[in-house]
Amino acid sequence: EEYQAIVNRYDGRLVFANPGVERQGSVENGLNKLVEVSNGNCKYIAIHDSARPLVTIPELCKVVHDAKEYGAAVLGVPCKATIKETEDGSTVLRTLPRARLWEVHTPQVIKIETLQRGFVKVARENLEVTDDVSIVEALGEPVKLTLGEYTNLKITTPEDMDVAEAILEERKDSPVSLIVP
Repeated sequence: EEYQAIVNRYDGRLVFANPGVERQGSVENGLNKLVEVSNGNCKYIAIHDSARPLVTIPELCKVVHDAKEYGAAVLGVPCKATIKETEDGSTVLRTLPRARLWEVHTPQVIKIETLQRGFVKVARENLEVTDDVSIVEALGEPVKLTLGEYTNLKITTPEDMDVAEAILEERKDSPVSLIVP
């Protein structure tokens, strides 16, 4: 109800889906609402975290293109940091090979029919998924890693906000292009 005034301002162009207890439930509710309002005519869904407001138009275009080719795609960047695995939170179990690791971002773009099948599997097998393309992975289907930009950071701390402000300041004089290179 608290968002209804905003939804009303964009009558016919914006709808509200109820949140879930966890992200997974929110995404499923949003998917069901999209299918409902599009009368089943929409083929893909792009799921994006509002905590990543710095995604660029070229990134969006690339990940949508890749999803159309592969069925599912996720923006990401190769990991720069060394990642350690631990079982107890205090001692190192092993070092994961950085060359094989990617930090994934959003949006994550998935064929609707695939995501619907995935939600059925997740519910039936009581699977825990940490992001949207994990649902596709659970089906054993491919997910394309689309090279994004390191500037598509997730803003979760005051320091992240400082970095975001610097990125926006740097971008402010750059024209926005709708043409993907």
